[in-house]
Amino acid sequence: MKLWDKGFSTDQKIDRFTVGDDRELDLFLAKYDVIASSAHAKMLGKIGLLTKEETTSLVEALSAIGKTIEAGTFVIEDSFEDMHSKIEFLLIEKLGDTGKKIHTARSRNDQVLVAMHLYLKDELTEIKVQTKALFTLLMNLAEQYKEVLLPGYTHLQIAMPSSFGLWFSAYAESLIDDLYFIEAAYKVADQNPLGSAAGYGSSFDIDRSFTTQEMGFTSLKYNVVAAQMGRGKVEKAAAFGISTIAATLSKMAMDICLYMSQNFNFISFPDELTTGSSIMPHKKNPDVFELVRGKCNKLQAIPNQLTLVINNLPSGYHRDLQLVKEIIVPAIQDTKACLEILTFSLKEVKVNNTILEDPKYDYLFSVDTLNELVQNGMPFRDAYKQMGSEIQAGTFTPKRDIQHTHEGSLGNLCLEEIQQKMEKN
Repeated sequence: MKLWDKGFSTDQKIDRFTVGDDRELDLFLAKYDVIASSAHAKMLGKIGLLTKEETTSLVEALSAIGKTIEAGTFVIEDSFEDMHSKIEFLLIEKLGDTGKKIHTARSRNDQVLVAMHLYLKDELTEIKVQTKALFTLLMNLAEQYKEVLLPGYTHLQIAMPSSFGLWFSAYAESLIDDLYFIEAAYKVADQNPLGSAAGYGSSFDIDRSFTTQEMGFTSLKYNVVAAQMGRGKVEKAAAFGISTIAATLSKMAMDICLYMSQNFNFISFPDELTTGSSIMPHKKNPDVFELVRGKCNKLQAIPNQLTLVINNLPSGYHRDLQLVKEIIVPAIQDTKACLEILTFSLKEVKVNNTILEDPKYDYLFSVDTLNELVQNGMPFRDAYKQMGSEIQAGTFTPKRDIQHTHEGSLGNLCLEEIQQKMEKN
């Protein structure tokens, strides 16, 4: 069944090419098409295009379909083009002519749009919840290990003292920035496009404010052309939010891979969270974190993929826009999977608390030793030259009793302030 069926068949090869992965992807979106269809039916009843009995029967039938989707028994067979055609078929099968009235005053275009907006609202909310869970874990780890020093690096060269408290809370605070982008994407998605039909509105006197309220949107995408131009744009907004989280997770995963190596030996994980080698019995590989790194690097390309699909399309609908679904839906699932596995794994991290006992890290303290000379009255440039000479001559003695007290330093992590910043998000 096709919503645009005019009584003649399409070549099967064309059908396969144009439908693509819609049937599989629509299983993620079908719930939202039911929600939007129910709101649409109620609106049609409100303006008199459906009787009260027809409205009630449609809403009840849609609710029954929704339960099959929730139970995982809803299937889109090859004989159907997408979720819209399958749902409408079920309505007609059950209600006859009443089922045929559900598509009054709407197009598949605004059906897809509103389902995607509702889907993204839910998924962005879930991503926010998962991000906050990872944030909370990182903050707890920062508090637990705030006294354990860690080498800081620039250019992959030993630089200055850091701490596990500083490292964990750095990624926690970075996630706050990422959620600013998620919030912005949510705001874009929180606009009701239903009623824009094929992109030019309808001659029916529909009530778009009613469906906006019924579906829980904060606002309405008023201009019908602008609503259709949002196709691809709302996905791209979500993708930017996802890509910022992915950048943070990828960087942290890279740190973890380095810190787990024998050359660093800063952290470790239980055997059950690592993998082995087929020929090297000593190996404990960080496969989980390498895959997080790889998946998150792919996720950072999603905004560019969407840009290349939607760039330079004129206003109005074009079939190119079907392809944005197959980009954004898997990206969202990958983002949630990465957040989940990192939170699961980091609960088991084991920290090495004797790292700086190794004399190769003595030079970490050169700046603090230099600063003590400055505090005792020596000009900075003279102190810098003296310290350089001592290091060159091999007579440098590090000052290990360091005092870092300013906001955000390893002696003053400002964890409470970071927590308050997250709570405002």
